[in-house]
Amino acid sequence: MDAIVALDGAQGEGGGQILRSALSLSMITGRPFTITGIRAGRAKPGLLRQHLTSVRAAAAICSAQVSGDALRSQQLHFVPGRIRGGEYRFAIGSAGSCMLVLQTVLPALWFADKASRVEVQGGTHNPSAPTADFIREVWEPLLAQMGVRQHTTLQRHGFWPAGGGSVVSEVVPMTALRGLTLTARGKTTGLYAEALLAEVPHHVGEREVAALAARLPLTDSRITHLHGGIGPGNILSLLIQSEGLNELLVVFGEKRVSAEAVASRLAAAAQRYLASPAAVGEHLADQLILPMALAGTGAFTVAQASTHLLTNIAVVERFLPVRFACEPDGHGYLVRVMA
Repeated sequence: MDAIVALDGAQGEGGGQILRSALSLSMITGRPFTITGIRAGRAKPGLLRQHLTSVRAAAAICSAQVSGDALRSQQLHFVPGRIRGGEYRFAIGSAGSCMLVLQTVLPALWFADKASRVEVQGGTHNPSAPTADFIREVWEPLLAQMGVRQHTTLQRHGFWPAGGGSVVSEVVPMTALRGLTLTARGKTTGLYAEALLAEVPHHVGEREVAALAARLPLTDSRITHLHGGIGPGNILSLLIQSEGLNELLVVFGEKRVSAEAVASRLAAAAQRYLASPAAVGEHLADQLILPMALAGTGAFTVAQASTHLLTNIAVVERFLPVRFACEPDGHGYLVRVMA
């Protein structure tokens, strides 16, 4: 058996990404790990339903031996077995993020013995996680360039705090994983806004889109109403298409926050992104580290080297024989896999 990797969940940003990356990498490498102080940097430390679902999903996919897999547990021991493709279904039981559960298990299924279909029920649009739209519009197109054959379908929206959503990802094992270089995003080719409404009046979406259009040269916009008792919920999003990649920025509507204020927050985030020459947004940067490390090559530029990014790099380097450089480049940071 390979040496056990001992992790401190309080390191760096002290959040759930440490656990999720460890689960992914343990399955892929076959290396067992222990972690203490799980989510020590959060107001409610330990395993919440979303994190517990990630652990149990990973265990199911590779027949792992696990101890410490209980709600609010701050310690976990995980010994992986062989990754098995197939059909899986997991329910979080809360509005915890389906997407973070998927991002835990999908990298392992890239290396499975056969194709897989994974359904996760819970929250699809959560303020503390990438949305289903982000996975489909931003992450998966870049994975496809790397050789990953994966497709995610949003079956039913699930807004925080109610949840009730469902997503399905289908994965075909890959033959080779290629590196990816994203040091410039190229010309901006489109700005597409959407106001998503569930049990929220139409005028809210109209005002959000109008306020956003007053700040940004939108290519197109739409207001989408969702039906079927899945609300309430309101999201204003902006898909920024560039020659080299897409970026999706999202702001959630809140009670006692005006539609104009929601639009102002999104416009400000978009203007910061467009003003920077860096290719990759802050949240996408975190999600490129693991596939680039597995490829053994790749680079990207990002405006800020967040604690979340640096923590994820540190975890990846504990499992794989790779090292990352994260260096100021005059307009942000160049992150690259070192040869």
